[in-house]
Amino acid sequence: MMSTYNVTEKKIATREGFGHEIVELGKKNKNIYVVDIDIGKSCKTTEFANQLPNQHINVGIAEQNAAGLAAGLATTGKIPFISTYAVFGSLRMLEQIRQEVCYPHLNVKIACSHGGLTPANDGGSHQAIEDMGVLRTIPNMTVIMAADYASTRKLVSKAAEHYGPVYLRFTRDTVPVIYGEDEEFEIGKAKKLKDGKDIAIIANGDTLHLALKASELLENEGVSVKLLDFHTIKPLDRDAVVDCLSTGRIITVEDHNILNGLGSAVSEVVAEEGGAVVRRIGVQDKFGESAPYEKLLEMNGITIDNIVATAHSLLK
Repeated sequence: MMSTYNVTEKKIATREGFGHEIVELGKKNKNIYVVDIDIGKSCKTTEFANQLPNQHINVGIAEQNAAGLAAGLATTGKIPFISTYAVFGSLRMLEQIRQEVCYPHLNVKIACSHGGLTPANDGGSHQAIEDMGVLRTIPNMTVIMAADYASTRKLVSKAAEHYGPVYLRFTRDTVPVIYGEDEEFEIGKAKKLKDGKDIAIIANGDTLHLALKASELLENEGVSVKLLDFHTIKPLDRDAVVDCLSTGRIITVEDHNILNGLGSAVSEVVAEEGGAVVRRIGVQDKFGESAPYEKLLEMNGITIDNIVATAHSLLK
């Protein structure tokens, strides 16, 4: 029987989950290193530096250097986690990620806070809206965004066990806790929260709690909803997408540009397999601006109301 999942009152940023889990992993495995870009306080790696100074390297504001250094560590059997903001950990380091990490298939993890619109008042320059899409196009790269604190800890642990390049995306802002500490996760395997026959909603990261609440409203209206957490957008759980085709209607929800992110990845499978209509909810192919996080979501239609309205339009 499927577990019951709820949006709880407790809220915590997923970057906190990374900060707590990486300390525990580093204590257990002395090959785990953190390579900082001088923003450990924001990225929640200061406790790692305090407790495990011999496994911590701060390169300063030099992201490209960090990528090369991490690649070098990986060649010696270490498991480096580069810790920075998502805009820098994807775009500024992109050439090094491709040439020095992914091309030789090295065991480097890129753990990035401030994903999507969550930097909010910092403005468009700090809001990574294209990072997962850019990195999913690079061979050998795995791309993950967990939905809450508990799933972040589990997926960071899984990333440490997984051999090869991994991009992990965390939120700056707090998000509701959905999963219990005993919940299990597998890289590349979507998490089914609800099973239904009328419509499928696929979400990830900080939008999952919105999708969950929207599904509850739809169910109150008699709509049978299939709801999935696609925490891994590469490798995408193709079988889980195919399973959604039976509904004939799929909505994707993400805090990312609707181009080349979760919605695009799902649409690629649907286009090849056929049998469903897809509507993508996400950042509307535009840069963000300085505004409260919830306002930015609203400006892009990443809301409970819009998910429900989109479902109604498909059901007609």
